Amino acid sequence: MKYFGILVIITLFLPGCAKKNDDALREKGKQEILQTEKDFEAMALQKGIPEAFAFYAADDGIVNNNDRLLKGKAEIKKHYTEWPYKDVVLKWAPDFVDIAASGELGYTYGKYSFSRKDTTGKVINSTGYFHTVWKKQADGTWRFVWD
Repeated sequence: MKYFGILVIITLFLPGCAKKNDDALREKGKQEILQTEKDFEAMALQKGIPEAFAFYAADDGIVNNNDRLLKGKAEIKKHYTEWPYKDVVLKWAPDFVDIAASGELGYTYGKYSFSRKDTTGKVINSTGYFHTVWKKQADGTWRFVWD
């Protein structure tokens, strides 16, 4: 009977521990995604949009380019390398981040600002909202599968 009581206590205690552990893992994943977003933006500002988008894209990542979908790292990099825009500055910050209970997928959304010079040198600014879907890779890094 003594062991039965201990077994009952353990059975009641373990699910609570598992929940706390799951919550901690989800929070860790959210922080990883948030840091990845910050690193992604910093790379875009420092090394340029083609390098950053190709680096942070999953091998099968897709960029929604309004008029067409850019599929895969090579196509994404080629598209942004061939942009006719000069002095492009792209900034963004997530307002929200969440992650699936499995810890394998997450998403962010927030505001972005984009500025470029037209052919006359006039600066054109635009703002909007972005939405990115992130997938944890086999090596533990996060790469976008949809942007």
